[in-house]
Amino acid sequence: MAVSSVEAGKYELAEGMCPYRLVLEHVTSRWGVLVLIELLDRPYRFSELRRAIGRVSEKMLTQTLQTLERDGLVHRDAKPVIPPRVDYSLTELGREAAEQVRALAMWTHERMDEVDKARRAYDEARA
Repeated sequence: MAVSSVEAGKYELAEGMCPYRLVLEHVTSRWGVLVLIELLDRPYRFSELRRAIGRVSEKMLTQTLQTLERDGLVHRDAKPVIPPRVDYSLTELGREAAEQVRALAMWTHERMDEVDKARRAYDEARA
């Protein structure tokens, strides 16, 4: 969906980075995409989510979850029990974003053969 310059103007910051672009960056980041897609299935505890995603550091996953929580996409539910239990799930807004990201991921998967073919043709033309 295109955003008109009038609409975009109300979101401009002095630094030149519009808030909607920041949210887009958070949602489409390497780990943001994977977190959102995993959380579509069900809520996860931190360690479960880290295992499900794979190859993400504890620090990076923590930062990603905090960012998505701040954006209103992820809900953090800390239960006052011993040992502490924290579950992460999607908010309604997060579910909507995750479904969009998953659709793009599925499209990418379905079109990978065509992408590979285009890459080979490009590389051969450049050689």
